[in-house]
Amino acid sequence: MQPSAAHLHQPTLTPMQLGDSRTGKLANNLTGFGRALRRAGVPADSARMALAQQAALLVGLGSRPDLGAALEAVLVSREADRAVFRELFDLYFRNPDMASKLLAQLLPSAEGRAEPSKRRPRVREALQPQKAFGQPAKPKQEDQKVEFDAAMTASDLQVLKHADFNALSASEFHLVQQLAREVTLPVPQVPMRRTRPGPRGARLYFPGVMRAASRTGGELLRLPRLARCEQPLPLLVLVDVSGSMERYARLLLAFLHSATANHRRRDVFAFGTHLTDLSPAFRLGDTDAMLAAASAAIDDFAGGTRLGDSLTTLRQQHTRRLVGRRTLVLLISDGLDTGEPAVLQHELAWLTRRCRRLVWLNPLLRFEGYQPVARGAAALHQHAHGMLAVHNLSSLQELASSLAQVMRR
Repeated sequence: MQPSAAHLHQPTLTPMQLGDSRTGKLANNLTGFGRALRRAGVPADSARMALAQQAALLVGLGSRPDLGAALEAVLVSREADRAVFRELFDLYFRNPDMASKLLAQLLPSAEGRAEPSKRRPRVREALQPQKAFGQPAKPKQEDQKVEFDAAMTASDLQVLKHADFNALSASEFHLVQQLAREVTLPVPQVPMRRTRPGPRGARLYFPGVMRAASRTGGELLRLPRLARCEQPLPLLVLVDVSGSMERYARLLLAFLHSATANHRRRDVFAFGTHLTDLSPAFRLGDTDAMLAAASAAIDDFAGGTRLGDSLTTLRQQHTRRLVGRRTLVLLISDGLDTGEPAVLQHELAWLTRRCRRLVWLNPLLRFEGYQPVARGAAALHQHAHGMLAVHNLSSLQELASSLAQVMRR
C-alpha cells in the first residue's frame, strides 16, 4: 500500500536523547530519575516506577512533552511537587552526560530554562552526586576549595536561623526540624482562684500567723499571706495543612509538640477542607511517632483551605475544648481561604468571644510590606488580637516574648 500525500508531508519528530531503548538504557534512566525524585522529596516507590516504565512504553520517545506529561501523571500525586518534577525532568533528561551537570551550580553557565541560582533547593540537592557507602570522599580541587571557603564564611547555624522554611533543601529541612524541637515556648500564666501561703498577697494567712506567733511568745513578727496560684493558659492550636502550608505545617507541628510537652491542657487541630483532631497524636511522647500518627490521621493534606467550615465543626463538636474565656488560640495559616467569607466572619467572631486571645501566626510576614488583602486574610486580621511571623528559627525563638506582648495589650 502506497502512503498518502498527507503522510508524505507530515514532519518527523526528532527522538529525545534518553538512551537507546534497544540496549536497555531506558529502564536504567527511569530508575535513576526515580531516585532523584525521592532525594527531592517526591514519593516515588517501586509501584510508581513500574507504572512510569509502562507509560514511557505507551507514549514512546518521539515527543518530549508527551513523555513528561505521562511520567508526571503517574509519579506526581501532590500539587506542591509538580513544579519540582518539571524542573527536575528538564534537567535530568536534557544531557545524557549527567556527570558534568550534577554540580551545575558551580559552573559559570549551564543549559536549561532556569539559572542555577534560581533552581529550587530540592532540585539542586537531588542532582548532587551520591557517594556509595564506605567510599572515600573525592578530594576537591584547590580552586574549588577556595571558592567554597569564600562562600561559606558565615556560620551555618546563623544562616539556617534566618532561612525561610520553604526555601530549605531536604537535608537542611531535617536539620532545622531538629533545631526547632529544642526551642522552648513558655505559655503565659494567669492567676487561679486557688491560693497558697506566700510572702505577698491580698489576704492574711491566719493559721500561719498563729503558728508564727506561738514561736515568738505571742509577738507578731511575721505576717504570712495568701497568694493566688498561677497556671499556664489552656492552649488550642489550629494548624493549616493546605498545599501552600505543607512544609510549614510539618515543622511547626514538631516544634509545638516539643515546646508544649509539659503543658497540662493542650488541644491541637489540623484544618484544610475539614477539621481533624490531632490531640490523640500529640499525647505520644516521641515527636517522630506524633508526626507519623498525624500524617495517618490527616486525609486532606496539601488540599484547599476552608477555615470557616472547620471553625463551624469546632463550634458544633468541640466547644468544650475552649475553657471559659481563658484559652489561648494559636491559628497557624497564610490566610488563603477558599470558603465563604460570611461564614468565616461569623465563626471568627464566635471564636474571639470564647477565648482569651486569638493570635494569628502567619508565615507570609517574611515578605516586607505584606498586607492581608485576601478575603480570608482580611477577616483574620480584623478579628485576631495579634499577628506574628513563624517562617524561620529566629521567629520561633522570639515567639514567646511576642506572645507576652500580645497578652499585655
